[in-house]
Amino acid sequence: MSHFKSSEFRVDGTEKFDIKKANTSFKDIYDDKDEYELMLADFVKEMDELQSKMYAHNRYGLLIIFQAMDAAGKDGTIKHVLAGVNPVGVKIHSFKRPSETELGHDFLWRTNNLLPQRGTITIFNRSYYEEVLVVKVDPTILTNSQRLPVELTQDMDKLWDQRYSDIKNLEKYLYRNGIRVIKFFLNVSKKEQAERLIERIEDPNKNWKFEEQDVKVRDHWDEYMEAYQEAINETATKKSPWFVVPADDKKNMRLIVGSIIIEELKKMDMDYPEVSPARAEELQRFIEIIKNQNEV
Repeated sequence: MSHFKSSEFRVDGTEKFDIKKANTSFKDIYDDKDEYELMLADFVKEMDELQSKMYAHNRYGLLIIFQAMDAAGKDGTIKHVLAGVNPVGVKIHSFKRPSETELGHDFLWRTNNLLPQRGTITIFNRSYYEEVLVVKVDPTILTNSQRLPVELTQDMDKLWDQRYSDIKNLEKYLYRNGIRVIKFFLNVSKKEQAERLIERIEDPNKNWKFEEQDVKVRDHWDEYMEAYQEAINETATKKSPWFVVPADDKKNMRLIVGSIIIEELKKMDMDYPEVSPARAEELQRFIEIIKNQNEV
């Protein structure tokens, strides 16, 4: 088993992120499948305990964002890493193409409605970052679908700078209100993505997930990588960092993601509410009442 530090994947604005230097693979963290399953089970158990403490403490919330190219493993990572966490304290939202109602609002509206409340973890499978990724690669969305006023789209550099600023301000605002934000970019190679897309097409249980759009997006791979690099550099901060996780090995990726989430949860100053002496005495009386009820 290999050990790693979360700092190997952390991007917090202290240094420029270069996506061409970012690894899509990483030395195996696990020795075999059995060890992987044991490690993942331990992570899930610890995460569940920390989330229970967060729920009881009820002063922090956590927003976890997953961004990636198609077939990078977002769904599987969310499913496996959070499988055993009490669903009362976890909500998952997947964002597809915006609806007409969503397009009628500002670009942060549909996600702002679903931000976590204190005591809970909310997971965004894709997020408001699509607005500086997909929309940046295809800016016609701004005028055709989002119907922005023409004067706002005449200076595109200014528009993107404003959107990065809006996102950073949102995440700063959330931090100031006890909501922590962790952002994952699952970094899959173009070659590995191709193999997964072909496997998805060939597997009758998976080909329903395939869309022709996946192939069209691959034609713009370099543009997407540039958009990811700029989005990460413009919005990575010490309080709301990005973690660029190698995604060519799904098992490795899940273990890295699980470890980082646990590490970030442990940074929160959380504990179970203390019981006052008077309340402790009262609870003891309730124990006696309950026991006496058995004798009736």
